[in-house]
Amino acid sequence: MPNSGNKKMLAVLGDLFFTVKINESAKRAGLPVEFVKSEEDVLQKAAAHPALIIIDLNFAGIDPLNLIRTLKAQPETRAIPLIGYLSHVQGELKQQAQEVGCNMVLARSAFSQNLPAILKRHAA
Repeated sequence: MPNSGNKKMLAVLGDLFFTVKINESAKRAGLPVEFVKSEEDVLQKAAAHPALIIIDLNFAGIDPLNLIRTLKAQPETRAIPLIGYLSHVQGELKQQAQEVGCNMVLARSAFSQNLPAILKRHAA
């Protein structure tokens, strides 16, 4: 796999707890992670075809639904898997994120629990 050395993921969030959790899980999975905090940075860095993009659907620094919609509308970024996480009580936001193209939307607790397996799968 000549491309495996270039594999990395993007994470769009501002929460320190999840930043640490994602960083630790990414290191264990052998998948470098780059944290970004603006839609412009995400769109620019997505051009390098990361293995996946994780999005905190409650991150106030972005409009998550618009970001997902934009990533899925562009041919060069459409195939990048998008994983969003949110509070378990935000059923409407979950549905909206799925409708605009988020590949997987998980409650924070499920995201935390499944993160090592998710990253391992995308690092392979």
